[in-house]
Amino acid sequence: MDFKTFYNEVVTDHNMHPLHKHPIDNPDIEMEGVNPSCGDEITVQLKVQDGIISDGSFIGDGCAISQASADIMIDMVIGKPVEEARHLADLFLRMIKGEASPEEIEELGEAGALSDISHMPARVKCAVLGWHTVDEMIKGMK
Repeated sequence: MDFKTFYNEVVTDHNMHPLHKHPIDNPDIEMEGVNPSCGDEITVQLKVQDGIISDGSFIGDGCAISQASADIMIDMVIGKPVEEARHLADLFLRMIKGEASPEEIEELGEAGALSDISHMPARVKCAVLGWHTVDEMIKGMK
């Protein structure tokens, strides 16, 4: 399977069948992320217990890329220590800037399918919306 096909399948699947697009009861932290240039809006909700993200979700509306990226991100951070989630967010943001190594992109798993977004400047803010939001949430926890 070529990379473009993989990218299209990942984005389509996560956009059409998101696993984590729903509110959760009593989140410990919640933050809204907005991309005013295109109208994407999401609210990320996380439950954190003993430094581990035990549950997470997002709600909101936006383009296929913002929704798919947020769904992938939530899937990746559930069950991870907060610091590891921050590390993954940092890797993703560096990947989108074209600054991540192939090994780091591989560490991102399915999120690595979005690496070519870096060549689509109009779509970068869509892909990073959820990741920036989680990064800000985690920074605010300290």
